[in-house]
Amino acid sequence: MAKPRVILITGASSGIGKATALKLQAQGNIVYGAARRVEKMTDLAAAGVHVLKLDVTDEATLVAAVKTIEAEQQRLDVLINNAGYGSYGSLEDVPLAEGEYQFKVNVFGVMRLTQLVLPIMRAQHRGRIINVSSIGGKIYQPLSAWYMGTKHAIEGMSDTLRMELAPFGIDVSIIEPGGIKTEWAGIAEKKLLEVSGETAYGQQARNVGAMLSLFDTFASNPGVIAKLMVRAVNDVKPKTRYHAGMGAGVSLTARHWLSDRQFDKLMNQATVGAAKLAHFARKDAKRAGSRHYRHG
Repeated sequence: MAKPRVILITGASSGIGKATALKLQAQGNIVYGAARRVEKMTDLAAAGVHVLKLDVTDEATLVAAVKTIEAEQQRLDVLINNAGYGSYGSLEDVPLAEGEYQFKVNVFGVMRLTQLVLPIMRAQHRGRIINVSSIGGKIYQPLSAWYMGTKHAIEGMSDTLRMELAPFGIDVSIIEPGGIKTEWAGIAEKKLLEVSGETAYGQQARNVGAMLSLFDTFASNPGVIAKLMVRAVNDVKPKTRYHAGMGAGVSLTARHWLSDRQFDKLMNQATVGAAKLAHFARKDAKRAGSRHYRHG
C-alpha cells in the first residue's frame, strides 16, 4: 500500500477547498485544512482532517502552520494554495489599499507560504505545489484589473517556480477554474456595484455585475474542481495546468485564437448580452409574481 501523502490546503473552510480536503482525506491521505474561519470546518474535523487556523496575510499563522505539520509529520508532500478572493471595480474607483490587499491575499500570501514549505520539500527531494489561479489568469474583462492582475501574476510566478524547483524533485501545477458556484461571484458583484455602480463606470458595472450573477446561477459545482485537484495530486506526471468549470474551455480557446481586439469585442458583447438576459429574467420573475398574486 502506498504511503499516505501529507497535504496542506488553504482556503478549506468552504467551496473548492472544503470539497478537495474531504476527497483527499477519503483517499487515506493526511490532510491539513487551513483557513481563517475554523468554526466553518467542524465537518472537516469530524471527517479526520487536521484543522488549522491560518490567515495568508498573517506571517505568524503561516509560520505556525508549517511548524505544526513539520513537528507532527516530519514531512510535507503537497501544498495546495487555494485561498483567495475576488474584488471588482474600475481601476479609477478602487482604493489603492484594496488593490494592495488583493495582491497580499492572492499573490504574496501564496508565495510566502510556498517559501516556508520549500526547505522541507527540498530536504525530501520531492514535493508538489498546486496553485489555484483562474481562467482569469489567461483572459480578462472590464472592471477587474486588480483581480485579473493577481491571477496573471500567479500564472507567471508558477511557471518560473516549476523550472527552478524541478532539480529538487518538486512539481508545480496550476488549476484554472471557470465559473464555479461558490461565494466568490456574489462577493465580487456586491463589491463591484458598491465601488463603481454610481460612478462614470456605472453602466459597465451593471453589465459586468449581470455576468457575475449569471456565473453564480449557471456555474459548475465545486466538486468539479475538487476532482481536478485530486488528479493534480495523484497524477504520476502532473500536468503544468488543469482547467474545468463553466466556460473554461470556451474562454481559453477563444483567447488562444482571437487577437486582442477581437477578444475585447467578444468580452464586451458577452457583458452586454448578460445584462440583457438578466433584464428579461427579472421581467419574467415579476410577471410570474403578479400571476401568483392574482391567483393566490
